[in-house]
Amino acid sequence: MSEPRLKSVQCSSPAGLHRVAYKEWGDADNPKVLVCVHGVTRVGDDFDHLARALCDEYRVVCPDIVGRGRSERLRDPAYYTVPQYVADMVTLIARVTAGAGAAGGPDSEGVAWFGTSMGGLIGMALAALEGNPVRRFVLNDIGPVLDGAALRRIGDYIGQDLRFPSFAAGAEFVKTVSASFGPHSDDEWRKLAADVLREGQDGQWERHYDLNLAQPFRAITLEGAAQDEAALWAAWDAIRCPTLLVRGEHSDLLSRATAQQMTQRGPRPQLVEIPGVGHAPTFVHDDQIAIARRFLIG
Repeated sequence: MSEPRLKSVQCSSPAGLHRVAYKEWGDADNPKVLVCVHGVTRVGDDFDHLARALCDEYRVVCPDIVGRGRSERLRDPAYYTVPQYVADMVTLIARVTAGAGAAGGPDSEGVAWFGTSMGGLIGMALAALEGNPVRRFVLNDIGPVLDGAALRRIGDYIGQDLRFPSFAAGAEFVKTVSASFGPHSDDEWRKLAADVLREGQDGQWERHYDLNLAQPFRAITLEGAAQDEAALWAAWDAIRCPTLLVRGEHSDLLSRATAQQMTQRGPRPQLVEIPGVGHAPTFVHDDQIAIARRFLIG
């Protein structure tokens, strides 16, 4: 069974330098790279099952976006925004593809991208840029339509300094707030919790991210959300690579109407809806992994 290598890359923001941690699965010399990017309070460990399943074909790179998990925190939380995350991912991709062109092959000059929720927004912004490295794109349960009030609610949730007296109490919280992920076994829920909880010096368990992630969300106005939505539609319309759009049947973040509209614009993606799941499909289970494999490998 393949095991990941834990690595990091130094990135920069206007406030200074920071390190972004990532897992790398598969043959370190494989020029075919798949970058998997998680949701707003999750981590790269979310993709362990998917990475194990695909690392026979791809070198799978799963970062912890800055401010989460093993990655460092930003000195100025105002930069916890998609443009900063895109800049970090450009640095990461340059690191993991350095020298890949010499190996040849159709994917040697680019990467495949799998983005869940926030990771999908980062992928959209990157794939819309002229000269971008994204050659195939899986967009997991997110789209250009944003609700300003909902985003502010997310900020309030993210910024809560919650502590739990035991791992079991923290895991129950994660299971409750992540119910929209759909049915999972006890062991799967335990891993989904363990990936995003850590034990503090006081023996209490806490969520493994910088609470200051909430600041940009709390600063969002309805006018600003409308401008961001227009920019995201423009980004979507600029994407040209083959794209797969995945929607959870009961998703409250990507409506069926928006998903259908997306299939008529931009990259005109394939659309797959996963039954019995809300926001967002975890791609832990074999049937979901098979959807990704068919699109990314054939």
